[in-house]
Amino acid sequence: MKKILLLGYGNPDREDDGVAWHILRALALKMGLPAPDSYEDDFPEDPLVDFAFHLQLTPEMAEDIARYDYVCFVDAHTGNIQEEVRLIDVESDFQKSPFTHHLTAQSLLSICETLYKTKPDAALLSVRGYEFLFSRNLSERTAALVPDAVDLVWAWMNAREALNQAGD
Repeated sequence: MKKILLLGYGNPDREDDGVAWHILRALALKMGLPAPDSYEDDFPEDPLVDFAFHLQLTPEMAEDIARYDYVCFVDAHTGNIQEEVRLIDVESDFQKSPFTHHLTAQSLLSICETLYKTKPDAALLSVRGYEFLFSRNLSERTAALVPDAVDLVWAWMNAREALNQAGD
């Protein structure tokens, strides 16, 4: 089987900005794995899926994602996307940003492809955040979106597994 990385990012101390951690935790539970109680704790190990959660994407992660066949990026959005929960394919595309601390999934894939001459098949799950105050709890509206987000990633993971079995 090919290895999948579920890579969530955001600030869990800023309410809905941390929705990715909650989604990864729910996915671990759905897989029958023990889930961490805090974003500071490690996710469980699984032979087919790795979990990672970070405050933001960094260029150094290109080396990490180069080791995977599939990566699903998980992040919050602030309403700039029409759908409340959306899963899309991500292609390698370096994107300039006026913010030096902001790196997109597309740019990280571009760095990976440039430096390591490979890149994983990737998707981006975006979930609408409504509140960004100082709290580790999700707002009610964003918390209500977590089950749909989990179902989308679950279907994406199962489709990758089916592709691998067909290729074997």
